[in-house]
Amino acid sequence: MSDFRQGWARGRRAFAGAMAGIAFAATLCGTSLVALAQDQSAAKVEDVIMARKTMMDTLSDNMDEIEQMISTNKIDLADAHEHADTISVMLMAFPHLFPPASNQWKPGVEIDPVTGTYASPDLWTKFADFYKRANDASKTAYDMSRAEKADDLKAKTAQLRTACNACHAAYLKQ
Repeated sequence: MSDFRQGWARGRRAFAGAMAGIAFAATLCGTSLVALAQDQSAAKVEDVIMARKTMMDTLSDNMDEIEQMISTNKIDLADAHEHADTISVMLMAFPHLFPPASNQWKPGVEIDPVTGTYASPDLWTKFADFYKRANDASKTAYDMSRAEKADDLKAKTAQLRTACNACHAAYLKQ
């Protein structure tokens, strides 16, 4: 296949992955906007917590795919680019899944694994920092999606893993 066709196919796959992420985020935002226009007592905080857990699982799955390629030294740049594009888009939307009412973590309380939150209350008192971390991580994932060499992908992946771990250390309760 010619370089042009490979580039075009890779771009089309990356675009499709990004569009799927955007559609997911738009659906979440769209339902949030509808909820704003409706009776707020009908909105359930547990639903937004479950939505962000689902998004975090999907982010993690995409990151795992890239890290698996790296650890086995079987890097498919086109596939890695698609995963990184998805991560980038999802990280842009992620902070918007933390409305103030979802600040529900309490020490010593048994947490429901589906609808309970492990988000630290610090996230809401330092939301600007959380938002910046997510934005910076999104940019790193975007750079991963444009890496032209395996070594560049590896370096950006390590940078993104460090950013994720630092955010979890700051804003995730165990």
